[in-house]
Amino acid sequence: MAHVHLRVAHLLSRRVRVIVPALVRQPERAYVLEILLRKRPEIQAVRTVAEIGSVTVHFDPRRLPRETLLSVLETVIGNLAARPALASPRRPAPPSSGGTPRQYAAAVEGMTCASCALLLELTLRRDRRVELAQVNFGAGTAVVRGRLSKEEVFEHISQLGYTPRPMDTLAQRRLVVEREKAAIREAGRRFTSAAAWTLPLMALGMAMPRSPYLRILQAVLATPVLFASGRPIFERAWSLARRRHTNMDTLVAIGAGTAYAYSLEALLRGARHLYFEAAAAIVTFVLLGRFLEEQARGKAGEAIRALVELQPQTATRVRDGVEEVVTVERLAVGDVLRVRPGERVPTDGVVLDGDSYVDESVITGESLPVAKKPGDRVTGGCISVTGSFTQRVMAVGHDTVLAGIVRMVDEAQGAKLPAQRTADRIVAVFVPAVMGIAGMTSVARLGAGWSLRSALTRGSAVLLIACPCSLGLATPTAIMAATGRAARHGIFIRRGAALETMAGQTAVVLDKTGTITEGRPAVTDFVSFTRTPEARVLALIAGAERGSEHYLARALAAFASGRGATPLPATGFSAVPGSGVRAMVDDMAVCVGNSAWMAANGVDCGAAREYARALASRGKTPVLAAIAGELAAVLAVGDAPRSTSAAAVRHLRKLGVSVLMATGDDEAVARHVAAEVGIQDVVAQATPERKLRLIHELRARGQCVGMIGDGVNDAPALAAADVGFAVGTGTHVSIEAASVTLVGGDLAKVGEAIALSRATLRVIRQNLFWALGYNALAIPSAIVGRLSPMVASAAMAASSVSVVANSLRLTRD
Repeated sequence: MAHVHLRVAHLLSRRVRVIVPALVRQPERAYVLEILLRKRPEIQAVRTVAEIGSVTVHFDPRRLPRETLLSVLETVIGNLAARPALASPRRPAPPSSGGTPRQYAAAVEGMTCASCALLLELTLRRDRRVELAQVNFGAGTAVVRGRLSKEEVFEHISQLGYTPRPMDTLAQRRLVVEREKAAIREAGRRFTSAAAWTLPLMALGMAMPRSPYLRILQAVLATPVLFASGRPIFERAWSLARRRHTNMDTLVAIGAGTAYAYSLEALLRGARHLYFEAAAAIVTFVLLGRFLEEQARGKAGEAIRALVELQPQTATRVRDGVEEVVTVERLAVGDVLRVRPGERVPTDGVVLDGDSYVDESVITGESLPVAKKPGDRVTGGCISVTGSFTQRVMAVGHDTVLAGIVRMVDEAQGAKLPAQRTADRIVAVFVPAVMGIAGMTSVARLGAGWSLRSALTRGSAVLLIACPCSLGLATPTAIMAATGRAARHGIFIRRGAALETMAGQTAVVLDKTGTITEGRPAVTDFVSFTRTPEARVLALIAGAERGSEHYLARALAAFASGRGATPLPATGFSAVPGSGVRAMVDDMAVCVGNSAWMAANGVDCGAAREYARALASRGKTPVLAAIAGELAAVLAVGDAPRSTSAAAVRHLRKLGVSVLMATGDDEAVARHVAAEVGIQDVVAQATPERKLRLIHELRARGQCVGMIGDGVNDAPALAAADVGFAVGTGTHVSIEAASVTLVGGDLAKVGEAIALSRATLRVIRQNLFWALGYNALAIPSAIVGRLSPMVASAAMAASSVSVVANSLRLTRD
């Protein structure tokens, strides 16, 4: 038969896969289709992929022939495609929607459960200009990327009854932090107020008074609980109902509202059984749960708040010799600021005048203050310990280093692991399904001859017990707690997926210089092989190395400067990472690098071979220099291993991770350093291509590979590895290529990050197990009448709090 609404992709004896155009980028339709198909006992499993409109159905061919299944699919999908409510027609894109996609981040106030976050995410994705929409209930944030303006993104959020707040700059983040603190206080106030009315109401309810005045008093006590303390619950439920949406507030509003309305009607007709205390208790327990959730989420987000509060709110600006105190929002690039002893540096800049020792531990992890003099860069958030200086502003707002770190932690905390995506799929159908179950429970009781009161009580209990909050909190709270702890320890996770990948790490590849070693090499030996004066040779070498970012280049430049040699101007500079540099200096061709680089440039190094080998055997890196095609000098550069490197390697092995070293250095030097820290597998004279090939080789063997490096030559391998760890003192390129940044470059943080990742996944599994187990036990109990609405609401609050409390164990050091 011809199929109008679907195209058959695969036909197997027990499995059919079809492509449905009506499902493309329509996750709501996909979820509904799954529910409808799973109602048939002949269908064993259904999997949909809304991005491409794919539907895979596993079925029993004896009970449901394949052609019959295709007919069922055609009919169901046809009916589903005709539903305008699910079609969600999109607005035509305005002229402003063209151009390059932009990404916006916003704090979202008013989300009360995981279904709120999923509803908002689905609504944003319906706009055809949106390429990415991620809403994190645990963090209370939304990240949207697409061809639309920030105002349009905020309008989408506002239309659903939530309040968006910008958080692009640290100043805006500080306002968000203040609102978060105010939200915790407001949640506490609402619960306290509700409890004050509910406690005497419950005492009256248990007494079941006959006096009409006491019964009226019950109504008087219950009313402010529902419509003052609990007003936001009903307002959000009504706002969503008008847009044909539901969330947890819908369940609570229906449950508590039904109990209140039934009791009010019973009071007017003089019935004895009233449920005002149940309605009030439902709202009070929900408010208690949300207050505890707000507090717990606040603790999980402490890392962000600590980073935001590092930036001072004011700065001393100097104009025409006059100093004025201004807020940091008013600073602009090029402004001159005065920083006095004990003050924090307001924003990134360069020192113009004066000197000081600056505590940079919050950024670099180094415990000792660093001397700063004119021309040195300073970073916002660091503390001037001793002296006073002026600085020129080089970056403001979201362009500062501190703002970048905050965004890094934000992105990691807002990431969704596969476990969270599974939970989201469950939550998406949870609220409508629970409402259906509650309705059927009440109808069934009425059909069995039960009273309206009893039927509504059972239905209300089902509504209230089935809270998806614990499911929605299971993953994001664990991620927030873990990334917050990591940030406090100088481990900044740039990509949330790395938090999961690290748990399966089986091998790590380490660079040597600046990673295993201190990264502060110094020239220890110098031997000339030419009659050219030493000062001239050093001036030529320093001139050739001026364009290089490598640690060895800095060491050679420092040595030349110490010997009184001034770098000569160079042209035609070129560098091959892991090999060396070449340039025309004072009209002479100068090459500086390892022996392989010399050979590639046609330089005979036979005279220096034995001397270079002897240097390498002592753990020093021989650097050869040639002038005009002739060997001119050999320098030895030494770089001691970090004091923590050996212990870090032992820790990684204890975690079951094999350790390899890949370096561009000579074999003898590499072996010497590797032996000092306990590494056996070494790849020496490794170019960036060889490091990249090594990563691919290890992954081809089934290894989950981590790469740890700090230079431009490490960037390809960092990007190719399953997890790239960049040393925080390294280059900007390597840090951008990596998934994780280690502040201060301490290798011990790698083992700590892997151990934290494994602990995080354990907690997430525990959270999901208890959240799903809670609902699996609670819903049947409510259906058969084992739980009253009051107990159900208390259990609902307890389930969410227990999940958050379990996640907060990750914050313990």
